[in-house]
Amino acid sequence: MNGRIKVAQWLVGLGCLVLFVGAGLHLAAGYPRISKVLAVTPLDAGFRGALRAVFLVLGWEWIVLGVIVLIAAFTETRIRKTVVLIGGLAMLVDAVVMAKLIGWFVGTDMILVSGLLVFAGGLAFASSRARVEEPAMSSRTA
Repeated sequence: MNGRIKVAQWLVGLGCLVLFVGAGLHLAAGYPRISKVLAVTPLDAGFRGALRAVFLVLGWEWIVLGVIVLIAAFTETRIRKTVVLIGGLAMLVDAVVMAKLIGWFVGTDMILVSGLLVFAGGLAFASSRARVEEPAMSSRTA
């Protein structure tokens, strides 16, 4: 394994670690708080349930996204770079949407840092076309 792949895997690993910590905080600390606030809000019960579901699903989706990106980064496949870049881009889009709709806070920062690290790691992987395959050995002997 060359140094470039190791750097890419470290970047992706760190990005996913930050993402997992963010998802854990979102689910363990954020969900109870949002549930308490929603319990006293004069919103329709169905709407309150939907908001709680979206909150839980978002945390779960971050965990799943991180696992997919990690598997792609540490498995040598043709689509490794593409999968990692798409995962990083998804995190960056999440950060932009979060910043626009709810403003900057520690959660937005964590998702942004995750996305930047994962995307940078994806860029560090060589494209599948750039890899040079070893020539097949001939069955004839000289």
